[in-house]
Amino acid sequence: MNNLIMRKIVVTAEYQPLVAGRLVCSGTISALPNNVGEVFFKGDDGSDVPWLAGEWHRVVSVDLSEIFVRGTPGDAVTIIGGTWE
Repeated sequence: MNNLIMRKIVVTAEYQPLVAGRLVCSGTISALPNNVGEVFFKGDDGSDVPWLAGEWHRVVSVDLSEIFVRGTPGDAVTIIGGTWE
């Protein structure tokens, strides 16, 4: 089954997963270019990994529920991609 994923996630000051339940996706995750501050992703070692406004990265077959993000409340990231099962 193929499904399109198009989401905007508004970040908070505390870490939150990109999605609530398991969702394997291939696509692009982007920090919006009009964000006020950096968006921080939780690294695999627990460290903060900063993304600048406008920064984006392609991901392949990742579970979005295992990616955690925080930042300036009101800033956002987008996910554009899909699932291929």
